[in-house]
Amino acid sequence: TFINSDGRRNMPSSEIYTGPVEDSVSGWVKFSYPAIRGGYSVEGVEFEFRDGKVVQARASKNEEYLLSQLDSDAGARYLGEFAVGTNYGIQRFTRSILYDEKIGGTLHMAVGAGYPETGSTNQSSVHWDFICDMRRDSAIWIDGELFYKDGQFQV
Repeated sequence: TFINSDGRRNMPSSEIYTGPVEDSVSGWVKFSYPAIRGGYSVEGVEFEFRDGKVVQARASKNEEYLLSQLDSDAGARYLGEFAVGTNYGIQRFTRSILYDEKIGGTLHMAVGAGYPETGSTNQSSVHWDFICDMRRDSAIWIDGELFYKDGQFQV
């Protein structure tokens, strides 16, 4: 179930998000922006997913911290959220996740705990968002259908 963030839970608003079926995600992603958590800035993050689980994780900065968080509990390596930012009024990365995850033309994925209202059953002490700029030379395919290309919905 995709949910439209309409300002009832946090501001600024403007994203659509879901909790993927826990064992369904396969593929590779390299995130564009640093992921901030626990006072650490983790940069150059790449994940490889197989059957919903992060099976390979790399970072160019603070990789050890990234891996420690992914290994913190049984649900931390599973994708708990998949979302697309739709606020084109936010023009730059600020290092504040409540703004940055909403940047129009980006997607973000959170490992760890999912939102039950989306159908997610993943539980974890971790919910960590990672952001990817999708405004150029990028695409999201869902179930074999082009869903999003270069920062714009295609369906």
